[in-house]
Amino acid sequence: MKKILLILLLFTCTKVYALDLAKNAKSTILMESSTGEIIYERNADEKLAPASMTKMMSLILIMEAIENGNIKLDQVITVSENAAKMGGSQIYLEANEKMSVDDLLKGICMASANDAVVALAEVIYGSEDEFVNEMNKKAIKLGLKNTNFINATGLDEENHYSSARDMALIAKELIKHSKVLEYSSKYEDYLRENTNKKFWLVNTNKLIKTYEGMDGLKTGFTESAGYCLTATAKRNNMRLIGVVMNEESSNIRNTDMTELLNYGFSLYKVNTLFKKNTIVSTYKDNKSSKVKNDIIVLEDINILNKKNSKDRKVSYKINIDKKNLPIKKNEKLGTLKVLENNKVIYKTYIYSKDKIKKANIFEFYLRNLRDFINGNYIFN
Repeated sequence: MKKILLILLLFTCTKVYALDLAKNAKSTILMESSTGEIIYERNADEKLAPASMTKMMSLILIMEAIENGNIKLDQVITVSENAAKMGGSQIYLEANEKMSVDDLLKGICMASANDAVVALAEVIYGSEDEFVNEMNKKAIKLGLKNTNFINATGLDEENHYSSARDMALIAKELIKHSKVLEYSSKYEDYLRENTNKKFWLVNTNKLIKTYEGMDGLKTGFTESAGYCLTATAKRNNMRLIGVVMNEESSNIRNTDMTELLNYGFSLYKVNTLFKKNTIVSTYKDNKSSKVKNDIIVLEDINILNKKNSKDRKVSYKINIDKKNLPIKKNEKLGTLKVLENNKVIYKTYIYSKDKIKKANIFEFYLRNLRDFINGNYIFN
């Protein structure tokens, strides 16, 4: 009887504390970027106003336009009256003012400038409305489940919403365009230098200056959204993406984000299965000038592990698609799947290392002659 009472006493006196990170945020998530694995989440799928974190999706479209050659960084554009009258955060563009794409990007990434993002949206797609249509198409393409955009800026509007999970996925896509991090990692800069309208830019993300490894990404604030932040930091070979939404103040927002990232960096690590450009297989085709051709991955393939636990046991499976010759350099040739307990935990594409050309008659002749001499030729 005494033993039973003792067990009951111990049970009632013992409290089990659930992990509660960034507890002041209405919604939060912590993701390891290269694997996409979620380290921590709470209310991550709740639809909330994202404020200027919206601009991360705008920046994806802008960076794609630059990389596709539709606009150039040194291109000077003329600001419309519509863009100039945008309220909220701004760099005080005037109608018909001329500014380079490069400087407008500084304004977006550092000062969260609404006027700058609308100016670029209009140049790329003709109007903000058409630009927003493309933002929503991209959201569908990225598999976002709880996102709908009404504007390119993040200003409060009915039916303009996203979630912490979707914001993390947008950030994961955005940082593939590494140029963005060159802007978002700067704490201060200037616009309109050598004029009487010199403008001092100060990054709205104050953690850039204080948190080790942080190089982005996007703050946000409106009355409806509260204080929001999508942040990314890299230490050693691991990059984390954290999102906090609907905080009471910028100081609380920064404290919660620091706690979230510290948790990830303290407890987790990534081990590299394959480095970028590693040869992972061969593409065999008797009709090509080389029978065996190297297949590579174009990104690091990492495995997320806990620091104080045994590393996860994983395997991988490669599926190669048959292609018509010739095959371009870095052409997609199939998939590589990473498996744990026969369950796919990561999937990526594999590519041709070099151009694969169709063999000519002379190459066929030499190959058959060599096989005949080596006794490998098969008579039909």
